[in-house]
Amino acid sequence: MKYSRIIYVVIVVLSIITFDISCKEKESSVRMVQQTNIIPEYTLTTDQTHNKFSRLIPPIIKVPPGSIIEVYTKEASDGQITRNTTLESLDTMVYNPDLVHPLTGPVFVEGATPGDVLRVTIHDIEIGEWGWTRLSPAGILGDTVSGSLLKIFNLGSDRESVHFNEDILIPLKPFAGVMGVAPDTDEMLSTIPPRANGGNMDDPNITEGTTVYFPVFVEGALFSIGDGHAAQGHGEVCGTAIEAPMRFLIEIDLIKGTTWIQEPQYESDEVYAVTAFGSTLDVAAKKATQYMVDYLVSVHELTFEEAYMLCSLSGDLKIAEVVDRNMLVAMHMPKAILQMQ
Repeated sequence: MKYSRIIYVVIVVLSIITFDISCKEKESSVRMVQQTNIIPEYTLTTDQTHNKFSRLIPPIIKVPPGSIIEVYTKEASDGQITRNTTLESLDTMVYNPDLVHPLTGPVFVEGATPGDVLRVTIHDIEIGEWGWTRLSPAGILGDTVSGSLLKIFNLGSDRESVHFNEDILIPLKPFAGVMGVAPDTDEMLSTIPPRANGGNMDDPNITEGTTVYFPVFVEGALFSIGDGHAAQGHGEVCGTAIEAPMRFLIEIDLIKGTTWIQEPQYESDEVYAVTAFGSTLDVAAKKATQYMVDYLVSVHELTFEEAYMLCSLSGDLKIAEVVDRNMLVAMHMPKAILQMQ
């Protein structure tokens, strides 16, 4: 009788384990179906690029709001650095900084006019087969750097981490270093600094599952994306991330007349965030705080005093990057605090 009870207990436990595994397999299968069910309506390729921001850059395609677009992007050097580049060959080549940040696009969104907001949802990101990181006399400690260093990484869409060296493993969290709309200018602006139109924000939180909001400055918005980063810390302090070619699956939509957004903002399942650029971190942090106050007053109907206090109690200032002429600071507000979940 004693052994019969033991056998019965074992059978029950095995049944529970089998049921749990089956449920997890079904859950994983559902996730895969949900991802692959998003079918792109348009595809942009790596031969459809530019490397400036201006309203004069002609669009590659025109799409209606709500369009799903598959976008392939180049690595940040636009082919100057390849999988076979060595430190020795890099030191002897003429590296052209004007070629950096090849951006795929622009995309003209029908009905977008100045004063509107472009809503870009990042549904999926696939990392290309390789990437690179370069150290040179640049970045926040550039004046102390005398040598140089180049690392080439083997990547791929199935990789979740990569070895920095034999002892250090870096998790991969891909995102677009540059996303933005066209500024209202005929001047061909460098993509290197972040601005009110977005651009080189280098915010590692703007990754898969995030929705980004861009103020529209010109007719059609003229959205572009590129500078894929497979991994980057907040700040990008040496001036480069793991720069890699990528595939983005995005959805572009339009919000008419959203007046409180002056610079890009974004949200994930956990936070609502504002971003602000500035010539110093102080300027950027002050602007980010003001933008979050504006958001809380406009959307959540707090008074200025309440919103400012809530920013102090629950807002988190994040340094996105500090090396690209303008600094970028974000402020995160937990959605749980705002009862948005």
